[in-house]
Amino acid sequence: MIAAPTVGVLALQGDVREHLAALREAGVGAVPVRRESELAAVDGLVIPGGESTTISKLLEIFELLEPLRARLASGMPAYGSCAGMILLAGEVLDGRPDQQQLGGLDVVVRRNAFGRQVDSFETDLDVTGVGSVRAVFIRAPWVEKVGAEVEVLATVPRDDPAAGQAAGRVVAVRQGTVLATAFHPEITGDHRVHAYFADLVREA
Repeated sequence: MIAAPTVGVLALQGDVREHLAALREAGVGAVPVRRESELAAVDGLVIPGGESTTISKLLEIFELLEPLRARLASGMPAYGSCAGMILLAGEVLDGRPDQQQLGGLDVVVRRNAFGRQVDSFETDLDVTGVGSVRAVFIRAPWVEKVGAEVEVLATVPRDDPAAGQAAGRVVAVRQGTVLATAFHPEITGDHRVHAYFADLVREA
């Protein structure tokens, strides 16, 4: 019998407990990651929401920035939600000049894009590989540009009257084994996005 993979949740800020619970529901081992030795022991990593510049600084303080970049470069599966999407992006608009990027996604992301219209926004999304999802956006980014190898998994419906400038924007992407969403699936009780990521880890 093949042992279930272990997925880490970067435990520096954000909904760590909620992500851990969602991953366990998806049938994988789930552990918090705060040290390089803990990062080295996992098969994949979730980067939660929070404040991307703060997480960036904490990665440096905890001496995780370069080890995490190295693991991503070597092909470790990763999933970033909200701030996690920002950190995984190759380029960030409206970010701070001292913010560090992890790489992993050939996308251009606009930081706090939703925050200019509404601090919180909800809509139903059709997410490729997952299905219809109730998505909660909290001062979320959106994707402005995707590279040739990036698959767009979801966009904000254009017919949602509450969407405003977010209508039609890309909010979920995948590049190989790296997944990112602008929304927070860990807070809705729907664990299908985590199950989708768990499958990526198993396949890797």
